[in-house]
Amino acid sequence: MVYSCDTMKRLYTVAIIASLAILLFSCSKEEGTAVVEEKSSIVRMAVAVDPDGLDPQMSASASTFQVTSSIYETLVTVDETGNIIPSLAESWDVAEDGMSITFTLRQGAMFSNGDKCDAAAVAASFERLLSPESVRSQDYSFISNIEVLDERTIRFDFGRLDVTALSQFAYPWAAVVDAKSENLRIKPVGSGPYMLSSWIPQQSLLLERNPYYQGQCSIDQVEFVMMSDMTSQVTALKNGQIDIILITGDLVGQFEGNDSYTINALPTNGLQLMAMNNKSEGLDDIRVRQAINYAVDKDALIEAVWWGYGEEIGSHFPVVLSEYEDLNGKYPYDPEMARKLLEEAGYGEGELKLRMYLPRNYQEYVNAGQIIASMLKNAGIDVEIEIVEWATWLSDVYNGRNYDLTVVGHTGRLDAYSLLSRYRSDAAENYFNFSDSRIDELLSAYSSEPDQEKRLAMAHEMQEILAESVPALYIQDPIQIYVTDSALKGFKTYPVNIFRMDLLSFDE
Repeated sequence: MVYSCDTMKRLYTVAIIASLAILLFSCSKEEGTAVVEEKSSIVRMAVAVDPDGLDPQMSASASTFQVTSSIYETLVTVDETGNIIPSLAESWDVAEDGMSITFTLRQGAMFSNGDKCDAAAVAASFERLLSPESVRSQDYSFISNIEVLDERTIRFDFGRLDVTALSQFAYPWAAVVDAKSENLRIKPVGSGPYMLSSWIPQQSLLLERNPYYQGQCSIDQVEFVMMSDMTSQVTALKNGQIDIILITGDLVGQFEGNDSYTINALPTNGLQLMAMNNKSEGLDDIRVRQAINYAVDKDALIEAVWWGYGEEIGSHFPVVLSEYEDLNGKYPYDPEMARKLLEEAGYGEGELKLRMYLPRNYQEYVNAGQIIASMLKNAGIDVEIEIVEWATWLSDVYNGRNYDLTVVGHTGRLDAYSLLSRYRSDAAENYFNFSDSRIDELLSAYSSEPDQEKRLAMAHEMQEILAESVPALYIQDPIQIYVTDSALKGFKTYPVNIFRMDLLSFDE
């Protein structure tokens, strides 16, 4: 998202002042002197987007989960390779018939307000997650009953077999919240390693150690500093005012060969695409959607916007998952074929006019959208671009489905069903307005199919249907490049959109 220069200067100045209020800075890192007193007590990370509240059960925003993963705990979580590991639950048992999972909670778990985080609290949290008010309630409709067996033991019974059930408990929106607390959006209460200390929207958000957390943390405070301008982020890192930033490929050279920094170029379990509203006039015709795919040179797009840091995809599936099928050759760059298909659909030069909404705080999506619009114009499609605030994008595009085209990224999932279920005709997340009876049939069968080979075949067929019907222009599985202060150890990325700040530490 893009701000004016004056606004950006103001935000950057306020963010730095907020940081100075916590710790004292001295000379810049570039000059080789000590930068921060008691540096090991706080980690600062620059982020481009403010969280959409701090209630994980009521949000669909990745910016929320990046923060809330340090405040709340899920029953289980994942390591960097996607393996399920203990979190709030120290162990679990899946019934032989797959129709229930029993979790045993960690002894003495407490919320940050001092209340017990016991089995009854977990049950209340999941009842809240299953309520109609939760944006994720559909994802957990397989749960038919929740039974508290004792203070540390809870069983989830399933109304239908779902082979992905265990992984569903690892996503950040399945975090255990204190359901008795009010207004978790701005007053979060969880059992995680940190708790909210202060939040100045659009400026900074400070977390401090949860005094009731039993795990080990080397870092006492974590601050997320809102900086939408990457140049400001780079300057802040070089001056020692920020410890972690996410950069684009063109900036890698500024840090290569410098022992003061660590470059982490890491593949993601996610994808980037241009969504199409399949109910919009023109886009409801498969020939038009195919024409758009022929009209865009994805190789050139990835090189121009992401400096080549990405893996091209042909369907809604990241290359890092084992079920991935390479479908990149379906629509090679061919503007003449695009024009031919548009003509068959009844659209002459410039007769098809589409509205593209782009989220302001994600400059890469703004850049990508502008390049795509130019390529579409070359094929005879006129695109009107409107750049909107993130909150507007969420309300009008994602939830309201009032758009024709938009460029955005999707966070990772741990299994094919969770990744592709957004294409179910009645899915709340189906902002494409896409409907395919075979996709619906395959999704229904997939979640209850115990045979792994059959599930693999279903996953491939769904990818092939999406690659043929193209409800979106599938662009790439991105490679994210984080640069950290070289003294900071333990930074990793995960297949779900979380950060493990409790695992970080500074060299002595």
